[in-house]
Amino acid sequence: MSDTAKIIDALLKVETPNGATWHRYNDDGYGEHEDGSPFDGTGIGRGWPLLTGERAHYELAAGHEAIAKQLLSAMESFANESGFISEQVWDSPDIAERELHCGRPSGSAMPLVWAHAEYLKLRHSLRDGQIFDQPPLTAQRYLKEKMVSPRLTWRFNHKLRSLPPGKILRIELMAPAVIHWTADDWKTCHDLKTHDAGLGIHMADLPTKPLPEGTQIKFTFYWPDAGHWEVNDFMVRVATWRREETVPAERSETNGKQG
Repeated sequence: MSDTAKIIDALLKVETPNGATWHRYNDDGYGEHEDGSPFDGTGIGRGWPLLTGERAHYELAAGHEAIAKQLLSAMESFANESGFISEQVWDSPDIAERELHCGRPSGSAMPLVWAHAEYLKLRHSLRDGQIFDQPPLTAQRYLKEKMVSPRLTWRFNHKLRSLPPGKILRIELMAPAVIHWTADDWKTCHDLKTHDAGLGIHMADLPTKPLPEGTQIKFTFYWPDAGHWEVNDFMVRVATWRREETVPAERSETNGKQG
């Protein structure tokens, strides 16, 4: 999360005279044009005060109460003279003739109830010293009990390169298949049918939990509906897990299908 926050700051954070604000995402086109003319179906997305509140909640959860209080002050500074918080604030140099000033409300919706709700939640959280609307069961399971999943999932759009020892490898596909796999370079091989998990997902869990460090799990698919084999073999190594993907492993000449 801390690494992700650094990337978000590098891409989306804008410092204004009234404090920090964030864009929703890069290349957002919902906002005034560069010259300050109104949004007309295209434009440039500006900073959203409610995202300043969301970031303050993150900082409070991380133990950075002082930063959270600074961001609360920024939200207050973004409001107009009546205390209304806008959907967006102008985050470019002032254009006085259009009444656009950096760190002040843009021509967007005001008040934005969503932003006001975020502000009230933040004040409540700062008073309590903790995130007041944090789901208690979720916090108990993952923050206190440190529950983790016993499996990791491989998909065609998320091809794992490695699997920690003791984990189950789950294969999720968009069509029924027979998973043809080996853990000893095709000296022996196994077939495992997927089952329909609902919502168009077909999956199966490979019994990889007892496999030792260094094992290479190789697999391919037979597609019964189409009546043919997958072109490539795939490989996942039992090793310390890293957040990266792999390309399909090269197909062996027989890959166990004839033995």
